[in-house]
Amino acid sequence: MMRAGGVLKLTVLVSIFFLAVFLAFELLENHTNLNMGKVFARYAPGETVPTRPLRHKCGLSKSCPEDHFAFKITSGAASVVGPKMCFQDNVLMSGVKNNIGRGINIALINGKTGEMTKTDSFDMWSGDVTLLIKYLKEIEDGSIVMMATFDDPATKLNEEARNLIADLGSTNISILGFRDNWVFVGGKGIKTKSPFEQHIKNSADTNKYEGWPEVLEMEGCIPMKRE
Repeated sequence: MMRAGGVLKLTVLVSIFFLAVFLAFELLENHTNLNMGKVFARYAPGETVPTRPLRHKCGLSKSCPEDHFAFKITSGAASVVGPKMCFQDNVLMSGVKNNIGRGINIALINGKTGEMTKTDSFDMWSGDVTLLIKYLKEIEDGSIVMMATFDDPATKLNEEARNLIADLGSTNISILGFRDNWVFVGGKGIKTKSPFEQHIKNSADTNKYEGWPEVLEMEGCIPMKRE
């Protein structure tokens, strides 16, 4: 009986040992499969790490070449929201900066360095056009000139003022009328007409707002001025 009891105990111990070994291998295999699953999932085809979309200066749709300045300009919306000008990712004029006004808004930039030199607005509804004429005549050669309208830009404009703006490269300044929307980027001393200009007429048939046309927005890349 003692021998039979000893054999029984040995059998039970052996069974427990093999059961423990079996469970240990099962746990090891599951853990290994789990880790391998993570590894394969990490390098699985088509799996990419989410990235933020690339942002260009002034929110442009694409980046400018290294030897160009980036700009975006928006006209005013009716008589409510003023124009906005951005140059090299710097907002030069806007309602938030509180440096815009009714009429024609102008920002001047150094064509070599890209630094802003001056911003002004000229009321063309009830203002004095001679102030605008004096300002235009004093713009230094090589300056980049950004212009955007707000409310009414044309009632007080005369031929002399229009000719001075045409000399900056504008094509549409000659037909700019009451409550038209217009955005323009030109330069003092430019030899050709500027490619950066948009104009929309104030027309009861097409106006987006009552009495005013829709907002204009324009972006582009301006080559830096060389010596």
